[in-house]
Amino acid sequence: MSYSERAKGLLARSKADEGDTVRLRAGGREHVGILMPHHGFSHPDVIVIKLGSGYNIGVRVDDGSELTVLAKAGARAPRPMPPQPSSGLPPVSFLGTGGTIASYVDYRTGAVHPALRAEELVATVPELAGICAPRSRVVLSLFSENMDVNSWQTLAEAVADELNAGAEGVIVPHGTDTLGYTSAALAFMLGDGPRPVVLVGAQRSSDRPSSDAYGNLLSSARFCVQADAAEVFVLMHGEPSDTYAHVHRGTKVRKMHTSRRDAFQSVNAPPVARVDIEGGLEMLAPCRPKGTGNVRPELAMEREVGLLYFHPGMGPELVRKVAEGLRGLVVAGTGLGHVSQGVVDVLREVVSQGKPVVMTSQCLGGRVNLNVYDTGRDLLSAGVIPGEDMLPETALVKLMWVLGRADDMEEVARLMASNLRGEISERREL
Repeated sequence: MSYSERAKGLLARSKADEGDTVRLRAGGREHVGILMPHHGFSHPDVIVIKLGSGYNIGVRVDDGSELTVLAKAGARAPRPMPPQPSSGLPPVSFLGTGGTIASYVDYRTGAVHPALRAEELVATVPELAGICAPRSRVVLSLFSENMDVNSWQTLAEAVADELNAGAEGVIVPHGTDTLGYTSAALAFMLGDGPRPVVLVGAQRSSDRPSSDAYGNLLSSARFCVQADAAEVFVLMHGEPSDTYAHVHRGTKVRKMHTSRRDAFQSVNAPPVARVDIEGGLEMLAPCRPKGTGNVRPELAMEREVGLLYFHPGMGPELVRKVAEGLRGLVVAGTGLGHVSQGVVDVLREVVSQGKPVVMTSQCLGGRVNLNVYDTGRDLLSAGVIPGEDMLPETALVKLMWVLGRADDMEEVARLMASNLRGEISERREL
């Protein structure tokens, strides 16, 4: 959506260009800041400026509005150049995928643009060159909600290539919305890799004073170099301030808040480590140590697997229709893993058709137990597989991966009940 004739005229009369410092009087108020590009979703009468605080505001103009240029913008600053690899430091690979973290600021206008090259992302944190020898490339450029099995497979192959080429660790900047799904998929696909893979995101884009992109990227590099750990992890802020980040096991982590910087939490397990923003590292839970050897990713995934969230009043026909075109189904049941009696009967039908059904819990915390109540015992007799304390989304990804290599129902049940990548806790954490 473009500017209205009113807004265009105001800009033309003042001879204001993007990046100029302007004074805008509208609606009885005065605002001073940098004139920003017009967003495609903005109202045609809205002019966007960046205040001195670093935040953008949209101001709706009318026929009485006044715009004055206080200072013209300087020449466009060149895009940042990547830091040169530091000799003697371990190589760490950055594989770009997109998301809020994959953005940089145009210092002429203050606008945020996607980093189309991973080098641009790495260059926003020049301190990386003092920790590791960073190397980077873009593998994908997607909003994380557009990730799918093909994306996971492409990314797993790229990570394996980097590890096999000698990287001390691989850092994957990724959008936060589906970061937990991708980390689980990589954990199953990559198996017992020799060095760490860290997925990292940002809840605030890099144009905001509260951006967490810088601290998360820096902490990820420190963890790869300093920690004796070789699994798939997620690193994000551990609390709202810029004090420390938590490292979570890739199969036990979930985004628990839409916007907080410490939105990610380990579920049914403690975080693996704490990384102070200043550089300190504290291991909080055991994990597989670094080793040697190459990675041979197992990429096969069954795409026709669904996740169904049970609710009171859910009709059996709905469940039957959902399961009709699937090869496997994960159910997020209530409490210890329960559904209504009518749904139990349909799940029995689904299992009898050779389609595995895995029961998880909407409670997230705690473990599925189908031995306590009659409903649970009915589910067991129907052949439903208890999902232990797996997150529903982890169980979904795991079932896709298991069905990519096993057809026999008993083997599928055995693999789903086995703790393959830390997705099932060996004991209950208080």
